[in-house]
Amino acid sequence: METDWIWGLVGGGLIGMGGAVYLLGNGRIMGASGIIGGLVDGSGWSTLWERLAFLAGVILMPLVLWPLYKVDISTHLTSNWWVIIGAGLLVGLGTRIANGCTSGHGVCGISRLSLRGIVATVFYILAGGLTLALFRHVLGVI
Repeated sequence: METDWIWGLVGGGLIGMGGAVYLLGNGRIMGASGIIGGLVDGSGWSTLWERLAFLAGVILMPLVLWPLYKVDISTHLTSNWWVIIGAGLLVGLGTRIANGCTSGHGVCGISRLSLRGIVATVFYILAGGLTLALFRHVLGVI
C-alpha cells in the first residue's frame, strides 16, 4: 500500500504546530520570508537570536530526524541549476510582492481565517500552477 502521503501529513502537522508555538510564544506570525527578510534587510535585528534559533531549527531538525527514516527519500527536483536558481529568485520575489510566504499566509493566515492570507494563498497556488504548466508543457524545461 502506498504510504508516502503520511510524510506530507506529518510534515504539515509539524509546520502547523510550529506556527502555533511561535504565535503563542511571542505573539507574532511565523512567516519564514519575514524572518529571513528581517535578517537580510536589517529590520529584524532587534529579534536576531529568535530569528537565528528559528532558522537553526528549520535546518537542523531534518538532520536530527534522519535516523528515524526507514525508506529512501527521493525528490523530483530537476538537475538543471538554472531552473533551481530561477525558481528560488521567483519565489523570493513573490514573497516580497505578496508581503509573505506559504508559512505566513498559507499556514498561519488561513488558520486565523485572515481574508488577506486566504486571498494571497489562492493567488500563489494559481501562480505556481501556471508557472509549472508554462515551464513543463510550453517551454519543456522541467
